[in-house]
Amino acid sequence: MSDPLELSIAELGRGYRDGSVSPVAVTEAALARISATNARLHSFNTVTAELALARAAAAEKELAAGTDLGPMHGVPFGVKDIYDTEGVLTTCQSHVRAEFVPDANARSVQMLLDGGAVMLGKCATIEFATGGPTEETFFPPARNPWNLDHIPGGSSSGSGAAVAAGITRMALGSDTGGSIRGPAALCGTVGMKPTYGRVSRRGVFPLSYTMDHCGPLSWTVEDAAIALNIIAGYDPLDPASADVPVTDYTASLSKGVAGMKIGFVESWIEEEGTADPEAVKAIHAALDVLRASGASVETVQLSPYNLYQACGRLLVLPECYAIHEHDLIERPELYGRPTRERLMAGAFVRGSDYVEALRLRRELAIEVNNVVLGRYDALIAPCSVVTAGRFDGVPDDPMKMSGLMTQPFNVTGNPAMSVCVGYHTNGLPLSMQIVGKAFDEATVFQVGAAYETATDWRSRRPALVRETATAAE
Repeated sequence: MSDPLELSIAELGRGYRDGSVSPVAVTEAALARISATNARLHSFNTVTAELALARAAAAEKELAAGTDLGPMHGVPFGVKDIYDTEGVLTTCQSHVRAEFVPDANARSVQMLLDGGAVMLGKCATIEFATGGPTEETFFPPARNPWNLDHIPGGSSSGSGAAVAAGITRMALGSDTGGSIRGPAALCGTVGMKPTYGRVSRRGVFPLSYTMDHCGPLSWTVEDAAIALNIIAGYDPLDPASADVPVTDYTASLSKGVAGMKIGFVESWIEEEGTADPEAVKAIHAALDVLRASGASVETVQLSPYNLYQACGRLLVLPECYAIHEHDLIERPELYGRPTRERLMAGAFVRGSDYVEALRLRRELAIEVNNVVLGRYDALIAPCSVVTAGRFDGVPDDPMKMSGLMTQPFNVTGNPAMSVCVGYHTNGLPLSMQIVGKAFDEATVFQVGAAYETATDWRSRRPALVRETATAAE
């Protein structure tokens, strides 16, 4: 291919090992695309060009000498700017941490580096992974590469934008209420939120101790599976880490869905009431693709979405307030207004409400895992029922414009992955999410890969990509 940035992680690996593709050339192309787009896209806060080129050169020599560190050896990746990176500015997009330079890498970043991957830099986020897009933050907010007047979703906004713009095949994100799946949905990428505890959160600035998840955003399901293979696993230094064996997630990608039973949570779309008809039509068309591929798809009933959402918010708000309480009291002016106001709301959640939410959380987890997923192999649910909103239409409460229906699977902790199911007539991506049983990411990938194989959505890229690729020739 003329554009090395369109090669998948697996294709890059094969090219690196047979000598037809150069890690240095791929890294140079990625850095050139950042340079060409970042003044408009703002997908990266900090670019580590020298470090990336040095690592790419080392990878090229190592692979040529027969030293193979794994499937992402020499492959570029981005890191959400809430992950610690040794010697590299880590701001959380906030003036509060404008000068913070960690002395160690987050666990998942270190695992990727140990596997020879090449870090391009730190991707934009919503300030402290909460609030909304605002010019008040330390770096400008990322934009949606499909239309720069539109938001890319949050809070892993730069990661979603960078992957959709073809800068990198994979970028790390975090997800407390949909912050991996939201940008994936609005930017048209794959966004995998693994099971709670599957990926270590050590070295990642917390938002909610009980609902934070770490995972990859990628261009294809296979790319996400390869990345998760590397970063998944037990970490005894993360109190939430689960000591559960990790399987090879790429092993299930070609199995298809013939004979599988899949449940569809249709009632949440009806309950939401403002879903875009094209978004709903695209989800139903995706279900037809799965049926044509041999799966049985039936409508299932879960508790109202608003109950899951209320439970999640009552848990997240006081937890994030507790994390930020000191800085909110001592230097509130350093926070952007949307972030400050959302964090302060946590001070008004009563202890009794928090306890009731903990109780309800267990009941909802039983409903999803025992009652419904006891009868089905996987679930399909809406991810975002609208396309990305415009920046000039962001309301005082940015949560009101997202259209996301992702919170339930942070409450229950189940693995959930957003995939692109087409494009609106306005040119913006549409999505659905695939949900699996706890620690059964393999089945989520299996369903996602079967759908992706049967469709051609991965062949499209934003006009921004075509423009920069043409300019580089």
